[in-house]
Amino acid sequence: MPLMVKDIDKIIQQYAPAKLKESYDNVGLMVGDMECEVTSVLVSLDCTLTVIDEAKRENCNLIFTHHPLIFEKPKSITMDTLVGKKIIKLIKNGINVYSSHTNLDSTLGGMNDIIMQILNFNHASIMEHSCVNGESRDDSGIGRIAELKNPITLNDLCTEVKEKLKISHLRYVGKDEKIIKKVAVVNGSGKDYFNLAKNLRADCIITGDTTYHYVSDFNEQGMAIIDADHFGTEWPSISVVANYLKKRIESMGFKNNIILSKVNSNPYKYK
Repeated sequence: MPLMVKDIDKIIQQYAPAKLKESYDNVGLMVGDMECEVTSVLVSLDCTLTVIDEAKRENCNLIFTHHPLIFEKPKSITMDTLVGKKIIKLIKNGINVYSSHTNLDSTLGGMNDIIMQILNFNHASIMEHSCVNGESRDDSGIGRIAELKNPITLNDLCTEVKEKLKISHLRYVGKDEKIIKKVAVVNGSGKDYFNLAKNLRADCIITGDTTYHYVSDFNEQGMAIIDADHFGTEWPSISVVANYLKKRIESMGFKNNIILSKVNSNPYKYK
């Protein structure tokens, strides 16, 4: 039997169950048909128009993304909106889109844990545990925090983050000589977790999408912050997720190609 979209859904439900998503989130099959036979899978952080074109070139009729194509239900699907253009283009070309977002962040071995492994922060614990059906789960949640075996200066930590995430630039606040003993990490956008990181006695939080006033206030309170960018803190984990999908599909006896996007890139430019 051929690989079907529903097989990908089954793999993801085992790895990062939809029930682990945050209440505001939208995950799962965004566009397409669970009963559709899969040719090849394109794995990307985002479903952009260029990624859709890439899927066409690579003969991929399934795009797996971290960020949901449809975050809020559209009132209409027309060529007058960007989301409408994408959906129409996908349908015209017979391309399915499946997204796994905060459930993939939260799950054991998911995006949060992958980024901690990449940064070599061992023995991490969960910052905010998932709540499913009113009950807290010990094995999943947003953010990770870890005690460093070898404390490091903020300046040296910035250098290590750049090297390990393979990024050329980052923003940070705090004294360069500040000794960092405990680090909190929230991949993507983490400003909503600054207070929690502070209450957990983190010396530094690594995240992306920070804004001036949040950073300024926490800087005054002695919290060091490293903003390695939303893309920078998530893209390195995407290749790990792509490899996971590849191995799982192969273990099921399928030989479909799993392709990591070559066109999905950080929309920001730096000088």
